[in-house]
Formats: sequence, structure tokens, C-alpha cells
Amino acid sequence: MKNSNFPKIGVTLDYNTDETYAKTPWYALRANYIEAFASEGARIELLHYEYSDVEALVSELDGLVITGGNFDVAPELYGKSIEHQSVNPNFKRTRFEMALCKAAIAAKLPILGICGGEQLINVAMGGSLIQHIPQEVPNCLEHEQKAPKHLPTHNIKIMTGTKLHAIIGSTNADVNSTHHQAVKDLGNGIIVNAIAPDGVIEGIESDDPNWLCIGVQWHPEYMYTDNDIALIKHFVKTCRNQKN
Repeated sequence: MKNSNFPKIGVTLDYNTDETYAKTPWYALRANYIEAFASEGARIELLHYEYSDVEALVSELDGLVITGGNFDVAPELYGKSIEHQSVNPNFKRTRFEMALCKAAIAAKLPILGICGGEQLINVAMGGSLIQHIPQEVPNCLEHEQKAPKHLPTHNIKIMTGTKLHAIIGSTNADVNSTHHQAVKDLGNGIIVNAIAPDGVIEGIESDDPNWLCIGVQWHPEYMYTDNDIALIKHFVKTCRNQKN
């Protein structure tokens, strides 16, 4: 019998063909993704890309985390061609995550998108992306920080009345920053919940008050700040409520 205290959260894996870990393609995920959600009592299902029925997979989950990685959502998925040499699509990963995300959206499963996961949610809901921030945002911040990745390096403004504001309880937060792309045109049913001083969108969420679908451009899985911890705790709590 399933234990109702342990929500089952699916966490997407990265996929790599570099011959660093093995000479054949391999899956990977930083340990702190697993540790962050497991520390709050979640059972983690690591999601490879070979599931034949994503709707059936979603029906078995209580929540979905779409992780980040060193890759970009293919511009063709939002009606564009590659506009900068830094754009680095991972077609195998994005095909799976896009199908999975759309199935989770249809099921109103709790979703947390982290960094590239936020961007994928926006594209899955009909939005587009800034392909390279320094090319499109004049006088932008350094969004690919040189400091250790867990350290906050810039501030964000959090919009009042949003779910993120309710979770964090503040209109300001300090966040880490390891991305060169960002949300551009918002997807259907998506609103902005956080923005950087240079105008770059740092967070999005569904406008449905009864559904937690939220994306953040930073990496809360480091659990370095109280705000990060609050977001992880709230997501796991929501998934637990979904299960029960």
C-alpha cells in the first residue's frame, strides 16, 4: 500500500553524448536536485526518455520537476531559427520533456520548472524565448555568473499577488544566475512573478489559482537561501496534497 506521506515526484534527467563519463550516451543529474526534494519527504522518480506513454507516466506522479542543464530549447519549437552561435539544442531531451510537460499541463499536475525547465514550460504553453540575453537586452546583468553557482549574485523583484510572493513572503530576493536565455513572449495562461533589475524575466507561473505550475530562472535546489528552502518545501507540500 502506498504511504500517503511520501509524494512521488518525477524529476527529469539530463542526456549527454560527451565521452567524459562513458563512450556511449549517458543520463546524469546533480545530486542536489534529488537531495533537495528527498529532504522534504518526497519519493523521487528519475525520468529517462524511453517512456512509451507519457500520459500514463503522469498519472502515476504527484508532481513534476523539469530540471535545467547545459542546453537550450530548440528555437523551431517557438517558430524561430537559431539566431546566435551560443544556442545549443538537445533535441532528444527536449522532445521528451515537451511531451511530458504538455501531458502534465493537461492533467494539472503540480509542476516546478528550474532554469531551462522554466523556459520549457513557457514554450510548451505557446511562448517564446530570448535566445541570448547579451544580444537582446541592452546593459544586461551578468546572468552567467562567474561566482560559485550556489551563491546569490543579483536581486529580483517579486510581483505581489503571485503564488511566488505568497510562498516567499517578500517582494525581493537574492538569487543565483547561470543562464544565457530567458522567457520572452509569455505562453497562454502564464504570468510573470519575478523580474531582474535589467528587465529579464526571472519567474513565471500559471494564472490558475488552483494549480501550482511555476518556473524560476535560478536554482533553488542548492537550498542555500531561506527563499530557496521555502519554495522546495511548498512544492513538496503541494505534491503531498495532490496525492491525498
